[in-house]
Amino acid sequence: MDQRFDVTERFADGAQYIAGRLRQGGSEGTHQVVDPATGEQVFGYRLAGAADVDTAVAAAEAAFPAWAGATPGERSDAMHRFAAVLTERADDLAHAESLQCGKPIKLSTEFDVPGSIDNVSFFAGAARQLEGKAAAEYSGDHTSYIRREPIGVIGSIAPWNYPLQMAAWKVLPAIAAGNTIVLKPAELTPLTSLMFAQAATEAGLPDGVINVVSGTGPEAGEWLVSHPAVAMTSFTGSTAVGRRVAELATSTVKRIHLELGGKAPFVVFDDADLEAAAHGAVAGALINSGQDCTAATRAYVQRPLYDAFVAAVADLMASVRLGDPFDPHTDLGPLVSHAQRDRVAGFVDRARGYATVVTGGEIPGGDLAKGAYYRPTLITGAPQDSEIVQSEIFGPVLAVVPFDSDDEGIALANDTPYGLAASAWSRDVYRTGRASRELRAGCVWINDHIPIISEMPHGGVRASGFGKDMSAYSFEEYTQVKHVMFDNTAVVRKDWHRTVFGDRQT
Repeated sequence: MDQRFDVTERFADGAQYIAGRLRQGGSEGTHQVVDPATGEQVFGYRLAGAADVDTAVAAAEAAFPAWAGATPGERSDAMHRFAAVLTERADDLAHAESLQCGKPIKLSTEFDVPGSIDNVSFFAGAARQLEGKAAAEYSGDHTSYIRREPIGVIGSIAPWNYPLQMAAWKVLPAIAAGNTIVLKPAELTPLTSLMFAQAATEAGLPDGVINVVSGTGPEAGEWLVSHPAVAMTSFTGSTAVGRRVAELATSTVKRIHLELGGKAPFVVFDDADLEAAAHGAVAGALINSGQDCTAATRAYVQRPLYDAFVAAVADLMASVRLGDPFDPHTDLGPLVSHAQRDRVAGFVDRARGYATVVTGGEIPGGDLAKGAYYRPTLITGAPQDSEIVQSEIFGPVLAVVPFDSDDEGIALANDTPYGLAASAWSRDVYRTGRASRELRAGCVWINDHIPIISEMPHGGVRASGFGKDMSAYSFEEYTQVKHVMFDNTAVVRKDWHRTVFGDRQT
């Protein structure tokens, strides 16, 4: 297949997927999907409006009773078929993801697509493992048991940095638990979310179980969050937008799951394997051009290793190959848009006034000038309270800060509002054990940074939000727990009734 396949023909019927078919959006607005590697427009579509959200929610409502009433085995079988269809479409998905995001094809092929398919396979099995507390006679006179029941229609909003994976993370635990869903992908990157939903229909999932509305946040997103028939909102994105989502959802007393921004620390103690730490820092900082909420953004390095670490990271960053995302040798593609590139460049340019740019810090010219490229950037000398250390940049930028004592290193790592992810590097099990306990983050890696697996949860604390994606823990977000209690005595007048009326029976 041509690496830049004709998405216009593929989505000629529109970029909304409702009740099992593509359709045009009803908004007066349009949007152009742009290849960030070239700046060329590759697909134009009509945006979703409030009426499209209404239609999608109605489709999800109509599908809910039958899907919620299906046996766990039936839902599991459908999702196994879904994984098989996605496996057949893996090449298409990878190329579409690289086209709309600028990801290197090796990242799409080896990380995004297989990770998403693995998520489907995991939740296909997890659909049959909804568990509760053991049935027992906790009061002595009653048998109690727990039911886990689906919530209803879920309204989810996904970001542009991992469109396929975020679609999977939002959709899969919701439908495995028996809910139906309306997903709003970022308007910049709707292609793989639409392909994901199409594959579900092809696999035999009922129409209306998965719906996609491609629209803007202020129009489609805010109405989806506010919609009275939507029982829960799940949002992944910036902390600032997350606050707005929380305001809207709270006004209608919805359940909320928020996975928000991050500013992950990378703590290197003086007994760490220097070479491993340097390689881990470059990979962790540059994955997806740094557009990852768990990316290594702040490296705190104990002073004996500091100079050698900075030199090693600078050398490795200088060797990173920028280029065409569809070239299998490309290491780093463009950022998702020229606006995002310029935002990242602004952070670095302002940092020149108080810090040192060791390597990078520039927009490349030549063949890459038309794309949204930015060179891998290493910064030293930035104060702890500076913008470059405290704010989420979402680009290929790593700031390195020295520390002396272990206490200081952990304190500096915790000194931001965020708490999504962190890592600690040391050969000492007691040091890493302490770090795993004291680093305030939803995920702490030891001697690595970035890997995720379907079986384990992903989510943050503090300004990084609350709730979990992936793993069986995500069912805590997408099910409601019902306590059912049976009387076992057949006694007409219970002893406790006297607290309301009458006297104790003798």
